[in-house]
Amino acid sequence: MAHAAGESVSVASERLGEFVRCVGTMRTALHEVIVGQDATIDRLLICALTGSHALLLGVPGLAKTLMVKALAAGFNWKFSRIQFTPDLMPADITGYELLQTDSAGGVSTRNMVFRPGPVFGNLILADEINRAAPKTQSALLEAMAELHVTVGGKTYDLEEPFVVVATQNPIEQEGTYPLPEAQLDRFMMEIHVAYPSPDEEEEIVAKTTAGPLELPDARMAREDFLALRDLVYAVPAPKSVVKFAVRLAGASRPDDPRAVEEVRKYVQWGAGPRASQFLVLGAKARALLEGRAAPTTGDVKALALPILRHRIIPNYHAVGDGVGSDRIVEALLASVEV
Repeated sequence: MAHAAGESVSVASERLGEFVRCVGTMRTALHEVIVGQDATIDRLLICALTGSHALLLGVPGLAKTLMVKALAAGFNWKFSRIQFTPDLMPADITGYELLQTDSAGGVSTRNMVFRPGPVFGNLILADEINRAAPKTQSALLEAMAELHVTVGGKTYDLEEPFVVVATQNPIEQEGTYPLPEAQLDRFMMEIHVAYPSPDEEEEIVAKTTAGPLELPDARMAREDFLALRDLVYAVPAPKSVVKFAVRLAGASRPDDPRAVEEVRKYVQWGAGPRASQFLVLGAKARALLEGRAAPTTGDVKALALPILRHRIIPNYHAVGDGVGSDRIVEALLASVEV
C-alpha cells in the first residue's frame, strides 16, 4: 500500500473540505438505497477509507448485502459476492489453472492458463463466511493479509483497493465453523447491524414494495478514492491519542500490569498490537469524516467497541457469569484514563 505518510499537516488541512465533500456525496448515495443505519454506514466507510476489512453481524433481512453492493456501486469498484457453503473449495475463491490448447500456424500447444476467481475484485462480499470449512477460509485469509493469492506455486497480486466485507448470522450456529482468531484479527471492525426503528421500518416497507431498488450511480473514480485513503494515513495522530489507544489495548490483556479488574477476572486473551493500530487509524478517518484535521481520544472511544469486541476472548468464568466481550470493552472504557 502506498500511503502518503510524508504529507504535511497544512496540506491535509487544505484538502479537508474536499474530503468532507466527497464522503458526504457517498453518504448521500448510500442513503438513497439504505434507510437509517447511520452508524453502520459510517463504520463501513471508515473501513473502506482505511483499506480495512469489516465483519457484519445481523439477522437476515437487515440489508447487509444491499449495503455492501451500494457501497461498491458508489465507489465504482469491481464487486464480487462469494456465498460461503460447506462444500465451497479454495479454488472457488482464488481461481484455478486450466489446461488450454492453442493452435497457431498449424501447431497445437498446450499451456496451463490461470482463471481468476471472484477474489479478484475491489470489494468482496463473503456472505455467511462461517459456513465454509477452515481450509476454504484460509484461502481468503491470504488475500486479506498479503493482498495476493498463490495458485499452482505462482503468486498473483490483487488490485487496490481491496476490501473484504464478511457477514455472519448470529442466530444459526448449526453447520458453521468458528472463525480462527488469526482471521478475526484481520477484520478492523465487527459491526453489529441493529433492527430499524418503527418509522424506519415503515419507510423500508414503502420503498421496497413500490418496485425494484436501483443501486446508486458511481460517485468517485478509483484514483480519487486512493487519494482520499492516502489522506487518512497522512493525518498526524497526536501523541496523546496514540498513548490512549495503546493503553486501551494493553489493559485488555489479563497478564499486563495495566489490565483492569474485569479483564483479569474474565479474559483469556486480550487484543494484540493490531488493535492499537486500528484504533488510531480509525480515529483518523472518523475525524476527517466529521470535518476535523486531527483525531482525539474521543474518536478512539467511539470506535473501541467494534474494533476490540472480536479481539477479546472471554474465559470460562465469563461464560459462567454471562459476561460477553461487549461488557468487557465497556469496563475498559470506564476504567482506562485518558
